[in-house]
Amino acid sequence: MRKRIKPIVVYVFLGLIGLLLSIAAVVVSNAPSSTLQAARKNQPSTTSTSNPQTSTSSSTDADFKLNPIVDISGWQLPKQIDYDSLAKNVSGAIVRVYGGSKISKDSNAAHSTGIDKSFKTHIKEFQKRNVPVAVYSYALGSSKKEMREEAKIFYKNASPYKPTYYWIDVEENTMKNMDAGVEAFRAELKRLGAEHVGIYIGTYFMTEQEISVKKFDAVWLPTYGSDSGYYEAQPETDVDYDLHQYTSNGSLPGFDQTLDLNQINPNKDKKKTFEKLFGSVDQ
Repeated sequence: MRKRIKPIVVYVFLGLIGLLLSIAAVVVSNAPSSTLQAARKNQPSTTSTSNPQTSTSSSTDADFKLNPIVDISGWQLPKQIDYDSLAKNVSGAIVRVYGGSKISKDSNAAHSTGIDKSFKTHIKEFQKRNVPVAVYSYALGSSKKEMREEAKIFYKNASPYKPTYYWIDVEENTMKNMDAGVEAFRAELKRLGAEHVGIYIGTYFMTEQEISVKKFDAVWLPTYGSDSGYYEAQPETDVDYDLHQYTSNGSLPGFDQTLDLNQINPNKDKKKTFEKLFGSVDQ
């Protein structure tokens, strides 16, 4: 025969269960905030000016100090950005101009034409604060003809702002011969007048699709490690790359959400490579 449980015991037991559930809910709800705080704590130190500065009058590479380089698009709304603060904590910005010809029609960050909704504001706000700006386009063409057309739209919208570099973001398999399609995009940008054209591509996708980067003026690689919000390790590759996107969970003053952050290949001359991608630096 079971013992009869006293009501007070039941009430205490249920109360403890409720308390434990409340604590668990608080922990879960605070997880994203904790991740962001950790990213902020471990973020590479930044200087107090928007332009890269040397710590002494020496022009050696060891004295050349850089803030992170941010890449940004319409997903980062201008109204949520304190450009004065953000500009002081980056050395360069790469702004998305075109999301591709087959971008989702219900995208909140781009128009149905594929043009990024915020690119003009991003470029103008960074440039007025003396942050050098490069631009990128997400490649979605399904033929060489479509790739060339995407290049034309990209160049038409970006060229009035005189960006330091034109980057082609290649992440999706959109045609049978991706190498030919990517080359068509690159060659068309050059024909139109883009002096500097680089490619953003993952090493696995590059190998899988047999995409050559030899004709590009620069290479930008994404590798995150655990994507903790700060730099962990350089890409394991034989590719001669210039720029490394090291996290998509970065944090900087001026924007309360996460950011993509990048740095110059640590095996290269930092100042020389930065000037290659973003223009000369005043000493």
